Amino acid sequence: MTEKILFVEDEQDLGSLIKQYLETKGFDIDWYDNPKNALKAFRENASTYGLCLLDVQMPQKSGFELAENIVKIKEHIPFVFLTARTEKKDRLTGLNIGAADYISKPFDIDELALKLKNILKMTSGAVAPKVQLSTYMIGDILYNREQLTVTTPDKKVAKLTTREAELIEYFYQNKNKRIKKEDILIRIWGENDYFLGRSLDVFISRLRKIFAQSKKISLSNVYGAGYIFNVEEEV
Repeated sequence: MTEKILFVEDEQDLGSLIKQYLETKGFDIDWYDNPKNALKAFRENASTYGLCLLDVQMPQKSGFELAENIVKIKEHIPFVFLTARTEKKDRLTGLNIGAADYISKPFDIDELALKLKNILKMTSGAVAPKVQLSTYMIGDILYNREQLTVTTPDKKVAKLTTREAELIEYFYQNKNKRIKKEDILIRIWGENDYFLGRSLDVFISRLRKIFAQSKKISLSNVYGAGYIFNVEEEV
């Protein structure tokens, strides 16, 4: 792994422990216990960072506020939020910012390492051969995986979050066949639980709005069994 992770956690013992453990797993970690210092470091070295791991509750600036500052510098960098709070509104706030994942404390550190590895793998372009092109047609829409955009038939350009892009690519890899909801959750989020299922519902709704102008793409529910990403392509 060559891309650095910007890790911001104000609890000294926890921050030191997580940093040391992740480094033993091969991650390159820059840890800051102060969000203002972290933002300064990111502004000066934005190109070296591939992911941000942010604690939500910090006294000077919340993880959400820090993330909003960071995306103004590097728009499509993925975020993973750590929090001791489990309120639905916090999850939705993180998702609206573009969170790749949302992890509640206490957590299994091995699971955290696996999730970070999977997110970096996805966002670095290490996906199935079908989607290695930077720009390609899906039905009648143009998908740009480098810029994270979709251009619809009416020539409107929609910006995607990293998670939305991951879902589009996974759906396209499994087009025109039933995809189980639990398979999507495990493949994209790394686990299957109720709250992640609700998060997926939010993303499905967003994608349907994006594809609403398409005459060749539909994202259909299979009641109780998942989804079908229907794509009509030129022969």
